[in-house]
Amino acid sequence: MSKALGYKAFGDAGEQVFFDRPDPVPGPAEVLVRVSATGVNPLDHKLRSGHAPFINGDLPFPQVLGMEAAGTVLAVGADVTGLSVGDRVTGFALTGAGTYAETTLLLGTSTARIPDALPDTWAATIPVAGTTALDVLDQLDLPAGSSLLVNGIGGGVGIALAQLAHDRGLVVTGTASTAKQDLVTSTGATFVDYTGGDVVERLRALAPDGFDAVVDNVGGDSLRAVAPLGAKVVSVGDPSVTEVGGATVERRVDRAGLERVAELMVAGKLDPHITATYPLAQADEALALVESLHAKGKLVVDLSL
Repeated sequence: MSKALGYKAFGDAGEQVFFDRPDPVPGPAEVLVRVSATGVNPLDHKLRSGHAPFINGDLPFPQVLGMEAAGTVLAVGADVTGLSVGDRVTGFALTGAGTYAETTLLLGTSTARIPDALPDTWAATIPVAGTTALDVLDQLDLPAGSSLLVNGIGGGVGIALAQLAHDRGLVVTGTASTAKQDLVTSTGATFVDYTGGDVVERLRALAPDGFDAVVDNVGGDSLRAVAPLGAKVVSVGDPSVTEVGGATVERRVDRAGLERVAELMVAGKLDPHITATYPLAQADEALALVESLHAKGKLVVDLSL
């Protein structure tokens, strides 16, 4: 048996519950891992709230929270190649199996070995924040010297984007709340406080001719406000971006992307900026902070605590 944090129905945090479950059995394309760390992401509470029924609407309850993890392989499905029992790995969880748990199932083709130099807490941030940022930049394919606006730069994806864009020679501007200014500027990005009046007016003052691209991490009205500022617009999570002439990020979710991000971390080009770690028993507190929109950088649940 292993402990997990999940939810017994779609809804708010009141539906969350800690419970014990048998160790899941990997299917042919899956690996069973003992989880060492898991990243906390906005998608976690959106899935719990029932906002993405096309992903988890038909799965039985309780569903376990979390989509990304680092850990040690305990068993390997018959069709999985390149991974063995005992390997330290990072990867994407099987939907519903979750990663806020002592053991879970990862998709074999979406799981990669962790370099020896990389701590598990860092590796746990690669699948969602790290590879999303990589996919966005590959999709935009901007030449060095291009200007990039990141709307909502202060979270895990935004901070990763800022660093990887800087490494490609892009000039980055980002919007965030006042409390995240030091974190944002530490990446080399120009900070614009979205709580200090008309943010679009101040962005136009910084870039009268607009930006070569806008990446949106916020969605809704905020997306629609900044979209006209970009020659290209990509949203990380709001499909309504197509209504303003943009596109959603094209996710690849494969082993090659995980390995590329891990290499960038080892090379010192990407720091996930983990601002707090929590034991599994306090994973609900970590998710509540992310859901409040006040989390800085990346939060991680560390099962060694």
